[in-house]
Amino acid sequence: MLFVSCSWRGYRVIRSRILTHSNSPSKSRWIHGGKPQSKLKCSTPFETTTMKPIAIFRHSPTEGAGYFATFLNEHAIPWELIRIDAGDKVPHNARDFSGLVFMGGPMSVNDDLPWIPFALALIRDAKTHDVPLLGHCLGGQLISKALGGVVSKNPVKEIGWGKTEVVDNDTAQAWFGEIRTFDSFHWHGETFSLPQGAVPLLSSTHCANQGYALGKHLALQCHVEMTEQMIRDWCEVGADEVAASASSPAVQSTGTMQAQMHDKLPDLHRVAAQLYRHWLHGLVK
Repeated sequence: MLFVSCSWRGYRVIRSRILTHSNSPSKSRWIHGGKPQSKLKCSTPFETTTMKPIAIFRHSPTEGAGYFATFLNEHAIPWELIRIDAGDKVPHNARDFSGLVFMGGPMSVNDDLPWIPFALALIRDAKTHDVPLLGHCLGGQLISKALGGVVSKNPVKEIGWGKTEVVDNDTAQAWFGEIRTFDSFHWHGETFSLPQGAVPLLSSTHCANQGYALGKHLALQCHVEMTEQMIRDWCEVGADEVAASASSPAVQSTGTMQAQMHDKLPDLHRVAAQLYRHWLHGLVK
């Protein structure tokens, strides 16, 4: 099975939702995939008919896959949503999937929650068996903790839009190409340290570690997966947190976040697509 980045001209993607049932409702999962409607026009085929799905872990109802799901659907790559917030169980075997993606959440990886030890064990299993990992914010912190890093309080809360700098090293250039700086979306009060062997990729004025790579694995503190609806939802459910943190130099008002999203999201999605395309090369074939 061969994976390449290519233009999908003449290819219409339909997202299919197939709910698979088990003995317990908490174990039901959503399966997504794409179906070709015309011949794929590409110099090299991108075959997905036999690949395992990418597992996407949702930890909060408002912090789903966002633009990452859009990206996968556009490339007809199957994915499976595991809803930790709805009681879905953490799988035991990373090799059941072509990759593992952990989204954000309002909890801390240091909280005493029953699913966290299983998630950490799954991440270590993925690292052992070379199944690529991708983490967004809480997801990046989970990867860091599982692989020997430390998650601790950031000097200030970062909430809203903020400039993020790409670190000047060969690994960062491989992931980001010509991108040197961009406005990312932030919503966090904690930060991760880098596991042994990890290479820093991103930093910001208020958070030194905004992202790192460890071989084919990518962990982000910032949010590149945002959509307009996600920003609106977060501003609604997080309004009290924003008000309580208004004195932080890195916190925007909910009004400012939403007013800026129309101009900033297209560029953020271009950055996300660059990262996701690079990450796809490491998928288990």
